[in-house]
Amino acid sequence: MLIKTLRPQNYNEVIYVGHYFRTGNPVVMDLTELPDSEAKQLIDFAAGLVFGRGGDMDRLTHKVFLLLPAGLAGPSESRE
Repeated sequence: MLIKTLRPQNYNEVIYVGHYFRTGNPVVMDLTELPDSEAKQLIDFAAGLVFGRGGDMDRLTHKVFLLLPAGLAGPSESRE
């Protein structure tokens, strides 16, 4: 399984997050290079994407998130 790591430089690159997630690949979204205001916009987009497609989103660090498509167990699920 391919886990795609993306480091968007601006909100316009959110299209790549959506593309890889919709094709069934887990996505690590690293927002450490973005200002907080832009990072929040990408987090909001990712939350809607994940919710709408029945997936899961976990925070790995302050500005790094793991987006898991439906059917894949996330770190929080594997601890139960």
